[in-house]
Amino acid sequence: MGIVPARHRPTPARIRTLQIILLVLVSIISYGALVLPFLLNPTVVSLRVGEVSPNEYQAPYDLEYDSTVRTEEAQRMAENAVAPVYGSPDPSIARRQMERLRASLQYIALVRDDENSTPEQKISDLAALNDITLKSETIEKIIALTPARWDIIQQESLSVLEQVMRRTIRDQDVESARRLVPSFVSLSLNEEQAAIVSELVTAYVTANSVYSEELTEAARRSAREAVEPVTEGYKAGEIIVLRGQVLTAAQIEALQKFGLIEEADPWQDYAGAGALVVMMAGYVVLYFSRRRLQFLFEARSLVVIALVFIVFIVGARLTIPNRTVLPYAFPLPAVGLLIATLFGVEAGIVFSLVISLLVPYAMPNALDLTPYFLASSLTGVLVLGSARRVWTFFRSGMAIAGAGIAMLIAFRLPFTQTDGVALLQLTGAAVFSGLASSSIALLLQYFLAQSLGLTTALQLIEISRPDFPLLQFFLRHAPGTYQHSLQVANLAEQAAELIGADALLTRVGALFHDVGKSLNPMFFIENQPQGQMNTHEDIDPADAAAAIIAHVPDGVVLARKHKLPRRIDDFILEHHGTMITRYQYNQALEMANGDPTKVDIEKFRYPGPRPRSRETALLMLADGSEARARAERPQTEEALRKLVLSTIEIAQKQGQLDNTQLTLRDLSIITEAFVTILRGTHHPRITYPKEGAATENIVTAPQKE
Repeated sequence: MGIVPARHRPTPARIRTLQIILLVLVSIISYGALVLPFLLNPTVVSLRVGEVSPNEYQAPYDLEYDSTVRTEEAQRMAENAVAPVYGSPDPSIARRQMERLRASLQYIALVRDDENSTPEQKISDLAALNDITLKSETIEKIIALTPARWDIIQQESLSVLEQVMRRTIRDQDVESARRLVPSFVSLSLNEEQAAIVSELVTAYVTANSVYSEELTEAARRSAREAVEPVTEGYKAGEIIVLRGQVLTAAQIEALQKFGLIEEADPWQDYAGAGALVVMMAGYVVLYFSRRRLQFLFEARSLVVIALVFIVFIVGARLTIPNRTVLPYAFPLPAVGLLIATLFGVEAGIVFSLVISLLVPYAMPNALDLTPYFLASSLTGVLVLGSARRVWTFFRSGMAIAGAGIAMLIAFRLPFTQTDGVALLQLTGAAVFSGLASSSIALLLQYFLAQSLGLTTALQLIEISRPDFPLLQFFLRHAPGTYQHSLQVANLAEQAAELIGADALLTRVGALFHDVGKSLNPMFFIENQPQGQMNTHEDIDPADAAAAIIAHVPDGVVLARKHKLPRRIDDFILEHHGTMITRYQYNQALEMANGDPTKVDIEKFRYPGPRPRSRETALLMLADGSEARARAERPQTEEALRKLVLSTIEIAQKQGQLDNTQLTLRDLSIITEAFVTILRGTHHPRITYPKEGAATENIVTAPQKE
């Protein structure tokens, strides 16, 4: 009664909702990571251009075919050989430039002939010309010319521009055409006048032949169409591509013509990735529905696992595709190591299996990469075990490297041509993967434990050392309670090992469960001197109960002050559950003449909550059994068994075990464990005679003949 078997333990609605949301979210992200290569390369084939051929391919029979790849290469070369095509010189452009020059010359003539303008004004007017910017010395020379010479220069300028613009001038030829202008000037002019003509004409030289995209494209099209189809041929037995050779487009085409490789339809890739993700999600659901581990009921733990899984699968799928050595160096085993450290070996194995099957999916080297990830991850988790020493992380890294090298020898060397250098590189990658995985797991478990309040074996071992400050404080201020806690820790730890609970966590939680009593040690009977027991009969029972109950919140305060893992808080809060301080409650009933309506029972009740895990439930039962055995001192094993059974029955009847995963079989094992240990602790001892009497007996004893 009151015990819910593990497989039937109801999951809180909010946790169930979170589990579903995280499962769907992780599945969607994992599917996206798996299909990303297909989205980037819509026409995925079994072999791709630029990849290394995994096998040697030979032509199975004689074959000649028009090679699309070779023909396209020849057509592309013919197109590239066609020069850009320009149109014929446009006379309208030359006429326009001639008119502009003529207009400028007329304007200059008007300025020259203006008798009302001063020389300075004429210079200013000529400098303001729109189409041409003349040098100041050129302007002065033009103004100083005689009318006859100016007429000659005008005629020569128009003549020179006409000669230049009759030539074909393209955009890239404008500067060279302008540099040729002086060579067209009549030799009858002196150098000064020739320079004036050149300066006037140069400004109006421009391109008269424009690039024609249509003509160029037509020329390229003609060149492309003129290329004859290129015929490719193979004889039976001729090698198409060697193993280890980088594939070209022509080789891929030849393999397709012979039917040695086939193009895959994208929907098949998407469907395959979806089927794998759904299968892995189903596997996780089925497994953990049978194995209801503690982290499944903790929202923080579920989120941490989901984030770790997402980060590694997305990181792996983004970094290792199309790489040769990097996939074997990627620290994927860190996922299993980290989860095993935080949530147990069983969880680490399950998620190692899932991520090792997902990451290498559809990669060219999946046949050797899958066993490589799988064996190295599982081996690392198993070697790491409970991760109670820093050394175990290094040992696990070496095991990962060894397992990876073994898988390379088993699945890569026999099927892929690998030279000595490549083998050395892959071996180095396996060693790097092992060391990197163990290092990442060691650092992340410490960071996550400190920042999120998660519990690791290394943390538990560190805080359970006798020189830990809080334990030293506990021992100095409440030695009796400290000894009681040691006894309870032994009881709970042994029982935890027998039922498969977390024995280390149970022991450490038991060590600290009564640490709050060290703030008021003399109020508790185990810390009072022999013969001076104070049963608190001189104070109000409710006040006494409040002082006793206060050791629970006081313990939490001390735990937070010394930065104990949050999981230890559960042991402090739950070791009395919502029970009542029976002795003080009975005192209050006696004072109320046995009328329970005059006593507020809630003043005598521990705040709880009730135990929510097997570990805290074990502590409650061990605490009660040890305290009663110390007080009642049963003389026989049968009496001791009845005491333990009574303690368990009381907890059951009060519903203290309703939220745990303890089964009836677990309770039977716990009972036997408690009886065995308590029998050894509280067994009756013989009464030794006093030293004087013993001596006297020895002296007066008759001597044997």
